[in-house]
Amino acid sequence: MSTNQFISKPDIKISVNQTFGIDSNMEINGFSKKNEYVPKIDPDYKFDKDTTLAILAGFSFNKRVLIQGYHGTGKSTHIEQVAARLNWPCVRVNLDSHISRIDLIGKDAIVLKEGKQITEFKEGILPWSIQNPVALVFDEYDAGRPDVMFVIQRVLESSGNFTLLDKNKVLEQHDFFRIFATTNTVGLGDTTGLYHGTQQINQGQMDRWNIVSTLNYLPFEKELEITLAKNKSLNNKEGKELLSNMIKVADLTRKGFVNGDISTVMSPRTVLHWAENTEIFKDKGYSFRITFLNKCDELEKKIISEYYQRCFGEDLPESSVNVVL
Repeated sequence: MSTNQFISKPDIKISVNQTFGIDSNMEINGFSKKNEYVPKIDPDYKFDKDTTLAILAGFSFNKRVLIQGYHGTGKSTHIEQVAARLNWPCVRVNLDSHISRIDLIGKDAIVLKEGKQITEFKEGILPWSIQNPVALVFDEYDAGRPDVMFVIQRVLESSGNFTLLDKNKVLEQHDFFRIFATTNTVGLGDTTGLYHGTQQINQGQMDRWNIVSTLNYLPFEKELEITLAKNKSLNNKEGKELLSNMIKVADLTRKGFVNGDISTVMSPRTVLHWAENTEIFKDKGYSFRITFLNKCDELEKKIISEYYQRCFGEDLPESSVNVVL
């Protein structure tokens, strides 16, 4: 990874009011130029006030910020979209069970130099990020392996140096290195049965997160506004009625999910996909099947079909549709 593209420190002030639509006089440090690690701006993105302020505190005051919430609520995207507007380089790492300590820290690799094969240590994403003005985001933080979690714990202190044992080297954190994480639980493991594979996070590590913010499903009007912004062709009376019913179906699945009636939930992301597929196939029932229902447990499909019937006032069609693309 190249480091010569980085501006060493933020060089402009950015208005929170003008940039994020939040009633505040705050100004946040940002960069005047983008590089390849700055996320692309989504002009239609709608910011949640509390979550945005938590993330901005992380960037501005070097706080470690953990965003907790149900899946599909846009936790990682929220961090990325804040970073995009600050022109702050941002890298995401998904801490699934396949990510090991070696992946984070680095490993010896055989390289060709001056016509000879030699062994050289190649830094992983963590040492590289620490030494640059980068926001490092750990997705699915509560699914990380124990050996990985202890590595991360070393850099959660804002002034904590990182000892690279493989090179007998101590790395100082860059003044504008930032670290964030997203999680489905709050460090207690899977207490609900909804998130298999999540681990308990020890209290010592949880204490190192300065700010814990919750981002869950949006109020109806807000979700409708976001879905309309992404599907502008539906911004009419019929389209709004269609999207309203889609969100009502999603809301029923969320309540059923929380109550333990079903094991799959329609996230805001899924609603967007359903709306987009309806535009493609011109059939909301067929689009519902291919977007969501076909992902569900066979024993739960009857319950989910009833949700559809209650919101649209019609049974979910059994047969496929004749599609004209």
